[in-house]
Amino acid sequence: MLEVSAGGSGPVIMLSGETGPASKAQLSAFLARQLAGGTRHLTVDASGLRFADPAGLRALVLAAVLLKDRGGSLVLLRPQEPVARALALTGAGHMFTIRGGTHREPDSRDGETGPG
Repeated sequence: MLEVSAGGSGPVIMLSGETGPASKAQLSAFLARQLAGGTRHLTVDASGLRFADPAGLRALVLAAVLLKDRGGSLVLLRPQEPVARALALTGAGHMFTIRGGTHREPDSRDGETGPG
């Protein structure tokens, strides 16, 4: 669910799967470790994140607030449609710089033709 790599302006965190009550503590602790060293810029690749519950969104928002207080930013890359919708509905989308547009998982019906 969580991986980190070095990016040009700071760490890049790759999220996959879903955030929920069971993963909230893990996500919060992971973000805290990345921010502990004084990081000012953080990129979160959300292209593999299928769903983010309010607790997961809150963890990302808190990280964004901390980075903003440091004069930095949190960039969210390619959120899938459900995550982008949740950000819009909660008003949390303005806390991030969103890049790469909204990523849509391929639909299992793609390429199928209907009755003809």
